[in-house]
Amino acid sequence: MEKDDPQELESKFNSKTKAIILNTPHNPLGKVYNKEELQVIADLCIKYDTLCISDEVYEWLVYSGNKHLKIATFPGMWERTITIGSAGKTFSVTGWKLGWSIGPNHLIKHLQTVQQNTIYTCATPLQEALAQAFWIDIKRMDDPECYFNSLPKELEVKRDRIVHLLESVGLKPIVPDGGYFIIADVSLLDPDLSDMKNNEPYDYKFVKWMTKHKKLSAIPVSAFCNSETKSQFEKFVRFCFIKKDSTLDAAEEIIKAWSVQKS
Repeated sequence: MEKDDPQELESKFNSKTKAIILNTPHNPLGKVYNKEELQVIADLCIKYDTLCISDEVYEWLVYSGNKHLKIATFPGMWERTITIGSAGKTFSVTGWKLGWSIGPNHLIKHLQTVQQNTIYTCATPLQEALAQAFWIDIKRMDDPECYFNSLPKELEVKRDRIVHLLESVGLKPIVPDGGYFIIADVSLLDPDLSDMKNNEPYDYKFVKWMTKHKKLSAIPVSAFCNSETKSQFEKFVRFCFIKKDSTLDAAEEIIKAWSVQKS
């Protein structure tokens, strides 16, 4: 995965910069920031007295050759970092809508005020279940059956399968280092999108067309972009591979048949 440009990143900082939002492993790219890259971000946060809101909800879903590092553990960063976690991503219970924030008291107390005046509380049985799940897996961290170890191994196989599938039909996926999404340039498939709305980006029209005509769903990547970068990702869509093998089998049949029709 391509590295960030430190000079370009620093150009976004100034004396008025209040906070930076970091996402690693990244959604939708699947990038896992390494120690060198995180150090650049940490140095800038310290230099410009900036808070770091670190979204690490996919922290356990990291694949071979990569390692997740918490920027809050870097020198000078604990006191200026809020780390975000997710039960949905950690234990595959996305419907629970339960997460957590970790940080120093002088920052967390303000989040408590926000929570009190927005969602107010989370269901007590779900909080208890999450605590028990953590307790069980923390005690068996070195065990292959620990969910923190078994899930990424299971998903890495699925990731590699999808990468091979997309490449086999001529598409160009960006292989993720972590997370359970993969994005790919789908322009080679070149469907007739004339029945879609003309005022929408290409990827929006593409995924709507694909859902309607191929019964295969994905997410338009430009939905994650600001107006300046949207055009760079219009030909990319995001596929999700945390699926049953039967679902991936069906997707493979659709994509391969589609490719044969184009050839």
